[in-house]
Amino acid sequence: MAVVSNGTTLIDNGALDAAVPTGSLTLLSTQTASASATISFTSGIDSTYDKYVFKFYDIHASTDAINFTFQADTGTNTSYNQIITSTIFQAYNNEAGGSTGLDYLGSHDQAQGTAFQNLTVNTGNGNDESVSGYLEIYNPSSSVFVKHFIARINSYNANDFTSDYYTAGYFNLTTALTRFQFKMSSGNIDSGVIKLYGVA
Repeated sequence: MAVVSNGTTLIDNGALDAAVPTGSLTLLSTQTASASATISFTSGIDSTYDKYVFKFYDIHASTDAINFTFQADTGTNTSYNQIITSTIFQAYNNEAGGSTGLDYLGSHDQAQGTAFQNLTVNTGNGNDESVSGYLEIYNPSSSVFVKHFIARINSYNANDFTSDYYTAGYFNLTTALTRFQFKMSSGNIDSGVIKLYGVA
């Protein structure tokens, strides 16, 4: 049985039609933290792909109850202070099951701000505590549109909470973004891996 949309065959006999893009990932680079103040990706982000994805694997903080953050820059600049408008909310639950909720985190969003954007809040630094998830950047080389981003990250927070963070927003500029930097709001990234992918 074929699935058709707008006159185009998408699925035929249970398989995707060869003409349908599948959004395959191409690994561009990998960085491993080791007591790192920052992790910066300064190459490989250009007009080759319309979407780039950063994936975070067990990002461990050296300092307790801090935030995992990011910013971007243009050209060969290293100020990492581009203008962001953003929103962030979380669903959370603690190990005892006695504290649950869904919250908009208004104090962690930005309205034309230039600070590093929080992707988590109150992340713990216990030996078994870490952050994992992804950040997507859309069309960072556009000279016409602002640069949208979406992130979803789970954090093992201080006081034994799991928090599922949803962050989204845009960089309010029409200049190409060419580099991205990640850091904790205080202290180092003790360990963990960040991978950068281009999406076909």
